[in-house]
Parts: sequence; structure tokens; C-alpha cells
Amino acid sequence: MRLNRRLFLRGLGGAAIAAPFLSSVAERAAKAAGNGASAEPRRLIVMFTNNGCITNRWFPANSHGPLSAADYKGTSLEVLAPQASKLLVPRGIRAMNEWTTDMSLGQGNDYHTQVLGSYFTCVPVSPHADTPFEFNEEVKFNAMPTAPSLDHVCAKQLHADGKPLFLRVGGGTETPLTAISYSDSQQLFAGIGSAYEAFAALTGLLSDGTVSSRDEYELVRGKSVVDIVRSDLETLERFDMSSSDRQKLEAWKELLHQTGDAVGSAQCNQEHAQMLGLTAGDVMATTSVRDRVAGKVTDELDVADIFANIAVLATLCDASRVSFLKFPANHIYTELGLTEEIDGLNHRAGAPTLGGTCVANVNEKLLTVDRYHAAKFAHLVGQLDDIEEGDGTLLDHCAVVWFREHSDGSAMNLNNMPILHAGSCGGYFKTGHAVNVDDGSSDMHRGNSEAPCAEEGVIAPDDFKITGTPPDIGNAPINKYYCNLMNAIGVKASPDGFPKVGGTEKVTHYGMYDRTEDFASGGALPPTISDPGEFEELRGSGA
Repeated sequence: MRLNRRLFLRGLGGAAIAAPFLSSVAERAAKAAGNGASAEPRRLIVMFTNNGCITNRWFPANSHGPLSAADYKGTSLEVLAPQASKLLVPRGIRAMNEWTTDMSLGQGNDYHTQVLGSYFTCVPVSPHADTPFEFNEEVKFNAMPTAPSLDHVCAKQLHADGKPLFLRVGGGTETPLTAISYSDSQQLFAGIGSAYEAFAALTGLLSDGTVSSRDEYELVRGKSVVDIVRSDLETLERFDMSSSDRQKLEAWKELLHQTGDAVGSAQCNQEHAQMLGLTAGDVMATTSVRDRVAGKVTDELDVADIFANIAVLATLCDASRVSFLKFPANHIYTELGLTEEIDGLNHRAGAPTLGGTCVANVNEKLLTVDRYHAAKFAHLVGQLDDIEEGDGTLLDHCAVVWFREHSDGSAMNLNNMPILHAGSCGGYFKTGHAVNVDDGSSDMHRGNSEAPCAEEGVIAPDDFKITGTPPDIGNAPINKYYCNLMNAIGVKASPDGFPKVGGTEKVTHYGMYDRTEDFASGGALPPTISDPGEFEELRGSGA
């Protein structure tokens, strides 16, 4: 059961308006309790980084079975070793609409535009390009998906305003060439790119140096919601009303007690914001210079950490149950000692070309960025795990997932995707494991990312795929994982299995296609989900 805290800040009018609807609220609460739901809400937090990674250093060697801290040693994920028991590495998953020179695995628009547009929608982009080297600007750079993305599909059911918390780490702008969030068909959603703006929107504390209202101030200070509206409730109690209305009012008071205790005592206050480094001074200091987005790989807060902490605070306060953190698509990580733009490094030649002469030490430079991103994910996970909630920590009631645009950034392949999942989401997911959902093998191929540029080398234009994972490996559709995530946080479906506001069934279908080959038609083929349902292998004992 979810009630947005804004609903509690409307005083007498809010109480009077809400009272007639208490029976339906109570029915929903009883239904949730009957399904084994606990008091803690379930949340989805996504961290997204563009391009690919050095896959053979990113994945732990064991692709199926328990993973301990030792399994992460020597990988790009080593910084996450202390969290091994709360991590899940889903192996063998394929994202949709891969760009290839023969259009065998997807559309012919662009190796960023179509991949990003389809990533969280699993639908083609439009307008469709008929050839892989189409240079018409409209189809190459401005094509957009024909359905909303996962964050909006979830938020429409879980958020009062139907919008996710979407944070562009470090600012910048979003275009169809870089965007992943769409509120509807062809409707790009830019979200928030200013940490100050995001914090102000979350707390109401920064807009003019004061809180937005007395009630808002009392709530963020940790005062009970019942205390805030006590006088209004007492006024209502003096009214002459029917026994039915009296029962509803008593139910309303009890509901306020239950939810008020959760909101008021859950550290959703200025003190906890300060513990997260979220004061006006902290936020302003890290957002005043935009080129500091990369930050420093130290224990100090950098811009990425500030954005992560805002997502943590939004989660803690139950202001958002769907939060996305998107890192910049094109960036020069100068504070990591790099001078080349990250997309060019992923292509290995220092420019977004197919093939070319390897940049000196390019593999180590890419590993530096991989380790930095891992450190940012570790920070996010660590902050969530440091906050006690109910019978565990805030992390235990979340699904926190790090997605990447490509598997390898030169091959631009979408099979065997590097996905890292943290948090069991109330026991829904199996943690402390790698789970190979493709073939169940424990020695799945980790890709060839380092091979061509181990020394000074050249990648021939026709051989750009050489850095990727062989195409017959790791092709389980990502659609199924999205079904896992949606069901874990309480998204519902219509009888056909597709997510729908007002639905009552489990989600078993998502997107238009779940075979990347079908995307090559640009949507001309009938919608087909050939492998519906979740990945049962990913489910934990509490699912």
C-alpha cells in the first residue's frame, strides 16, 4: 500500500476529502497483507552508464552459483566485494535492437539511437532506417521509441503523479541519441539534471531558504503526521455524523497512525539529509562546476555521489519508488587522468568509428572508467545498506540495478550484457549468486574486450565485432528480467500479462518483441513475445 506523503499535508480539507474513500483504501491494505506484503515498500533504483566495458575483467569467472567476496577480487567490481552477499549477477541476458552492418539483429538507425530507444521499452524506434548506413538526420539521430520506458510504466502505477525520479548525473542535455527515458510514444523525458533542483523538489527546503509550509517543516523534522493534523481531526470528530462516517473517521485516524509512524520515524528529516551530505552548501559546492561530474575516486563526495544520495533520500522518504540515475553519454573523465572522450575510447580508436588504430593504453583507460563506475555503484549500494528499515536495511527492500548500454563498446553487442543487481527486494531476488539464465553453465564466455588492443594494435573496420561475446552466447531476452523487476515492486498487469494501470495480474509480457532479430522490421512484424514470464532462476525464497 502506498500513500504519497503530500496527501498528509492538506489539513482539514485533505482529511475531509479522503474520509469517504477509506473503505477502498482498507480493502487494498487488506489485500496487500493477504499477499504477504510487509510494511516496507518495494523500490526500484537504476544506475545507467553509456557505452560498454572491458567485459572479460568485469564479470566474475563463475557465471552460475554462489559468489563470495573472493570471486570479485581482480575484477572491475572488486570495490563491491564487501557487499557480495547482497549482490546478484544475472548472466546470459540480451538487450534488444542491436545495430549490425547487415541489419540481422535490429534496425538500421544508429548504434546509439536505436539501442537506447529500445533499451527500456523493448519496442522499435521510429522513423525506421532501411539501411545500416542511413545518414538521414531524422532517422539516424532523432528516431524515438513508440512506447513509454520501464521507469514510466512502473511510476504510472506506483507514483501519485505518474512520474519517476529521473536524474541526469552531472547535468547535460538529452537527445534521442543519448536518452533512455520516455513518458509515452515519441515523448522524451529529460528528468532533472541539477542536484540543487532535485533536492529542492524533494524536500522543499531550498527554494527560498525556507520550507514550503509549516506542516512540511514539521514533517521533515520528524513530527508525527497525526500530531500535524490533530486539531483538524478533533474538529471533524465534533461533527454530527452517521455511524458509518464515524467508523470511516476512526479508520482514517488509524491509517494516519500507521503511515504517520512510518513516515515520521523513518529518518526522513534534515538530520539524515545532512548525514548523506545533502545540505544546501554540499549540493551547491558540487554542482557549481559542471565539468566535475567525474569527481575523484576518493572517500570524498563527488557530484555522482550527491545525485546518488538524493535518490537514497527520495527512497527513504518514500517520495519515489522508481528512481533512475543516468551518467553522461559523452564525457572526458579528466579527473581520472583521461584526455579522450569515453565513447571514442570504447571504439578503441579515440573516435566513434568502426575499427582503427588502438589508442595507447586504451584497455587500461577503459578499466579506469569501469572501476570508477563500480565505485559509484558501490557508494549507492552502501548508503542504502547503512540505513536500517524494518527487519533489515533500506537496500534489502530495493532492487538496485546497474545497466550498461552495450556489452562491449567496440563490438556494440547486446548479448551477454553486464548487469549487476543489488538487494533482494524483500526476498524476491536470490542474492549472493551469479545466475546464468541462458544455459546454466558456470563458465560462460566473458568476451574478448582486451584481445585486439593488448599491445599497439589495429581493429579492421570489418572486424569491429571481435571484441564482443560470440553471438550464440547469452541471448536470454531482457524483457523477462524487466518482468521480474516489475513484479518485485508491485506493478500489475491486465489479463494478457502486459503491465496496465488498474491491473490485478502478474506481469508476464513486456514490449513489442523479445527477439532482437524481429526489430529489423522496424515494427512491421506483428507484436510477438515468444518467451513470456519471469526468469524463475532469479527468484529468491521470499518471491
